[in-house]
Amino acid sequence: MAMTRSAKSSATRLLYALCSENTLISSLSSSSSSPFAFLLLENGGQSRKFSSSSALAKSKDEKEAWWKETMEKLRNIGISAHIDSGKTTLTERVLYYTGKIHEIHEVRGRDGVGAKMDSMDLEREKGITIQSAATYCTWKDYQVNIIDTPGHVDFTIEVERALRVLDGAILVLCSVGGVQSQSITVDRQMRRYEVPRVAFINKLDRMGADPWKVLNQARAKLRHHSAAVQVPIGLEDDFQGLIDLVQLKTYLFQGSSGEKVTITDVPADMEALVAEKRRELIETVSEVDDQLAEAFLNDEPISAEELDAAIRRATIANKFVPVFMGSAFKNKGVQPLLDGVLNYLPCPVEVGNYALDQTKNEEKVLLSGTPAGPLVALAFKLEEGRFGQLTYLRIYEGIIRKGDVILNVNTGKKIKIPRLVRMHSNEMEDIQEAHAGQIVAVFGVDCASGDTFTDGSVKYTMTSMNVPEPVMSLALQPVSKDSGGQFSKALNRFQREDPTFRVGLDAESGQTIISGMGELHLEVYVERIRREYKVDATVGKPRVNFRETVTKRAEFDYLHKKQSGGQGQYGRVCGYIEPLEPGSTTKFEFENMIIGQVIPSNFIPAIEKGFKEAANSGSLIGFPVENVRVVLTDGAAHAVDSSELAFKLASIYAFRQCYTAAKPVILEPVMLVELKAPTEFQGTVTGDLNKRKGVIVGNDQDGDDAVLTAYVPLNNMFGYSTSLRSMTQGKGEFTMEYKEHSPVSQDVQLQLVNAFKGTKGPE
Repeated sequence: MAMTRSAKSSATRLLYALCSENTLISSLSSSSSSPFAFLLLENGGQSRKFSSSSALAKSKDEKEAWWKETMEKLRNIGISAHIDSGKTTLTERVLYYTGKIHEIHEVRGRDGVGAKMDSMDLEREKGITIQSAATYCTWKDYQVNIIDTPGHVDFTIEVERALRVLDGAILVLCSVGGVQSQSITVDRQMRRYEVPRVAFINKLDRMGADPWKVLNQARAKLRHHSAAVQVPIGLEDDFQGLIDLVQLKTYLFQGSSGEKVTITDVPADMEALVAEKRRELIETVSEVDDQLAEAFLNDEPISAEELDAAIRRATIANKFVPVFMGSAFKNKGVQPLLDGVLNYLPCPVEVGNYALDQTKNEEKVLLSGTPAGPLVALAFKLEEGRFGQLTYLRIYEGIIRKGDVILNVNTGKKIKIPRLVRMHSNEMEDIQEAHAGQIVAVFGVDCASGDTFTDGSVKYTMTSMNVPEPVMSLALQPVSKDSGGQFSKALNRFQREDPTFRVGLDAESGQTIISGMGELHLEVYVERIRREYKVDATVGKPRVNFRETVTKRAEFDYLHKKQSGGQGQYGRVCGYIEPLEPGSTTKFEFENMIIGQVIPSNFIPAIEKGFKEAANSGSLIGFPVENVRVVLTDGAAHAVDSSELAFKLASIYAFRQCYTAAKPVILEPVMLVELKAPTEFQGTVTGDLNKRKGVIVGNDQDGDDAVLTAYVPLNNMFGYSTSLRSMTQGKGEFTMEYKEHSPVSQDVQLQLVNAFKGTKGPE
């Protein structure tokens, strides 16, 4: 429809007004800083150029103020803890109080609904978190992005990648269980990524709750420089509320779901305890904060504002851990914890994130963390959704918009963003753009976990995260041959999503071998293949890859002669087999030492092929023979009956004939096992390694932990992760890598040979 002259002039006036107000700037690319010009159509289509470099200069401060305020009101936090400490329950309450959900459901889903963040059926059934889930909410005008992580050690990669992209974290501790094994592990992960954290002592309503014991454990076991910022009023069944030591106010939680918070003065009977604990808090913070230390040493009265600011400085600097208390299940203490997240955990601009500049030999570059810079985003998690691959991105710098073309620095591919969403567990909300500091997800972007995206103006990559090596394997086979396609589709998807899940093929047995972080980890994947892809699979113990070798020289002289009418078969080979020198790079050697033409040279390759084929399967237990040298010294051929087949068969039978005389032995894979466990369990762990025929080669001390290095046969390591956990109350951890194949003991050799004969018996 044609625009009338009056409409044109009113449009012009509107644009002038917009420019004079400098509001047009917010719709421009934040990374653009060059003066720009645009044309205004006026008076019947005559163009008039309007330069806005002056407007741009004027609005620079305004533009900065816009994102500065937005960034300061943003928090990216993770909730981590030992299994069953109440992480998902706490997240559920946070979502309820921030108005993100309108009713509370419990973790085990007894009401048929289950917690919002446990969206997978398996999670609701088992009552555990398997995948980390992202959500966002608003509390007191602040936007809080939350990632709820699993507690089980088998899903440690989920915690690892969440902490890699977060600015702060809540470490949940159980007031009864205290600091448990996985609390130590997640705290170690937080330390690795230098994530500032607050601690939340949960379950104060439970029998045996003792927050002060847990606080001392955190100081001793986690080496936290920490102090309580709250004091509980009553414990167990009498737990009523909390007293804030900074503001000196009492919080009481009323209403059916604790949504009404009543703030009153400190009860008279608790004033002495509160004064003592507040002094302890000030003393602990002043040890790491110079400003507060000065006021404390001069005996000046310390105001709530001064103490608040000092706690924030010390927490962001990773020198102090403020300790909050409450009971998420009983809806007490969650709102003050949210206030603590806003007050003490950093906004994205206050955290130093480094990228590696690929154009300058991976030089470290400090990112500004603001929307004003070039786009830098990290894909930290992949999920296969209903609409294809969903890629979770943490934006470290710049702005990303729907429809933008971005560059995957790791692959060099350019990708257009078809859809940009914000996640709320398994629900999504479409958005048009997102800026630095936010966690979003994109659809239809083909990439791997850990890839970095930029707008193409810079070639930065973010440092990768620590991926532990898989410690356990299982053999897996689909029951029905028709479901092979779905089976491989499932395995490919899970491998892309989870860097600790590996798939391999055993060349000898043809079995698919899946490897992961433990029995529960693999069990969950087998169950997901069954549920999500409708593929039933049989699970077996994978076969250990034994080898065989010879230990002494043995002669052979074999004549293969066959006459059955027509052309016969004739071939004679003489020589010896012997072990290769230790440290030899090859596993099989063949040498022809025949002088003259007793065997025509065109038959020599067939003889070598025959010996190689025979060495593929030793006669002890049917595994390949390694480190063997075959020397051919003599033989005989027939003018008519000799053929390649005759000499190949002669070689196979000659090898088998002399093999027993060469004193063969079985070699087994030996693993280098590094094990870390608290010193109190060292005796038990060492005894168990000896039982497994392990040889301990190293014994070090790391803080309160003993670090053992041992060589252990792989065949004796099955189920070790479970045994180690039960021996060390879940505090032990180990890594295992292949070292070498070495001879088994005589008794083991006898067992293996007898077992092999038993399986071959009926044939």
